[in-house]
Order: sequence, then C-alpha cells, then structure tokens
Amino acid sequence: MDQQTFALAEKIWDYHLMKHQVAKADAILVLCSHDERVAERGAQLFLEGWAPLIIFSGGHGAITRSLWSEPEAERFARIAMSLNVPRESILIEAHSTNTGENIAFTKRLLADKGLNPHNFIVVQKPYMERRSYATFRKLWPEKDLIVTSPPVSFRSYLAEYANSSLSAADVVSIMVGDLQRIKLYPARGYQIEQEIPDDVWAAFEVLVRAGFDKYLIQPQIDTDNTD
Repeated sequence: MDQQTFALAEKIWDYHLMKHQVAKADAILVLCSHDERVAERGAQLFLEGWAPLIIFSGGHGAITRSLWSEPEAERFARIAMSLNVPRESILIEAHSTNTGENIAFTKRLLADKGLNPHNFIVVQKPYMERRSYATFRKLWPEKDLIVTSPPVSFRSYLAEYANSSLSAADVVSIMVGDLQRIKLYPARGYQIEQEIPDDVWAAFEVLVRAGFDKYLIQPQIDTDNTD
C-alpha cells in the first residue's frame, strides 16, 4: 500500500473510532465477525471485572460464511472460555447476520432469559465502532452504551490483527463500505445520523475511485455528491 493510500485509509480509520473510556456496565456485548481479537478483547474486559455478563452475537456473516462452518458467536465464546471466562457467565446469540440483527436478536435473547441490563459495553472491530454505536442508539435508544475495540493502531491492525484471509486492500475496502453505510443508513432507519467531516468524505471518494469499492452497497452512490 503506498503512503497516500495508507494516509487516506488511516483518516477513515480514525473517524470510525469513538474513543470512549471503558466504565462499569451490566453486560458486555461482543459483536462477532471475522476478527477473533474482538473475542479476546471482550474476554479481557470481563476478566477485568467491567461487567458480570458477556454476550456473543453473530451467526454467519457475509465474510465468515466462507471462512468458518460454525457461527461466529460460538467460535468467539470458545475463545473466551479458553481464556478462563466461565461458561455460566456467557450468553450466545448465533443467528444474526448484520449489526442491526445483532441488536434485535440480543434484545430478544435477553427478554427470553428474563434479563434487563441497562448499561452495555459493546465490543467491536476498531473500524466498526462508530457504525455499531449509531446502530445501537437507533435500535435500542433506552439503553446506555460504551463502544470499545482492541486498542491497536491502523498499521498494527493490518500487520497483526486482521484475519489472515483478508488482505490490506480488503480491510480498506470494508472500512470504505462502512463509511458509506454511516452516510446512507440513517435515511433507511438503520442508524442515527453521524456527522462526517469533509476531509473524511474526500478520503472516501479518492479511495473509491482507486478501486476500494468491493464492499459498497448497491446501488452505488455518486461519490462526487456529498449531499
């Protein structure tokens, strides 16, 4: 990846980070994906005593259905248990396929269990923090949340954290797609509005023109139009 591309992608990476400070909560909600370091981060927070309950939410997503035969949540829960998180402190939601379903299906699971946590720590990949926050606030506004992720730089994430099946270009393309969703999804009722600075959207436009468009949703937006 050349320096200009890296700088543009890092700008989008920085925008996606919410930079919340972790605080005590009623439950940790781990939004599962291809990134197993997120499972480790959730386990770390539980073992440090930030919440007494940890929920893993995720079935077979667009990427993981071609990587693993088991649901994301079951895989992540197994990782957490290998790190000494007790099974009795874990709930598994293994049917959701996107962020909205993560929230909706977790709500249903907790209701079925007769549980009503009010404060959540939501754990996600670094570049999915903002979209997870926006989705949660739209779909579960009566709850409080903090969003966190593995504390890692963009450069280190590409080198050490991203799933080995994904190239650096794949990661940048996913980040670009997530930024497009932050722009488009509020009008579709999926998320709350999030301001996108002009320089961040300009970086998006350049990266799309450079071919990092694999994960854009259809129909593709006019990248010269920021309205």
